[in-house]
Amino acid sequence: MAGILRSVVQIPRGRLQTVTKSIELLIGTDWIRHKFTRSRIPDKVFPASPKDHKKYGGDPQHPHQLHIVTRIKSTQRCPYWEKDIIKMLGLQKAHTPQVHKNIPSVKAKLKVVKHLIRIKPLKLPQGLPTEETMSNTRLKSTGELEAQWHLKPLEQGTKS
Repeated sequence: MAGILRSVVQIPRGRLQTVTKSIELLIGTDWIRHKFTRSRIPDKVFPASPKDHKKYGGDPQHPHQLHIVTRIKSTQRCPYWEKDIIKMLGLQKAHTPQVHKNIPSVKAKLKVVKHLIRIKPLKLPQGLPTEETMSNTRLKSTGELEAQWHLKPLEQGTKS
């Protein structure tokens, strides 16, 4: 940008208007992903649509609290920042699910590596498990966290 502005100062007065138009064109296309740059696509390019919410079973007013993130593609031949994000998310091993919060900082990281991962909402049909029942839970492939109930045997009363 500094090189363009330096050339504006050195150009004769008649050509100043054409150079400023080319600067406006450059500024308007700042979201285009180039081959060796970090992805910085603004949200207005890919707005959420009601069809997405129906497809993934989400409610825009009450979004899910947790994501199940699974890496499905290799990070070979990927830039270093994508490998760093995969490592930060704990997805070094492929096809091993990790649970992450649905917060803006995590969503920004997931947006950068969205071509390498699969994201599913974590569904809690029985509610959040307590400390006692946490060891008796399992994660289904559909994204549901199911608590397994262990029945205790009935104590037989003494006969008199």
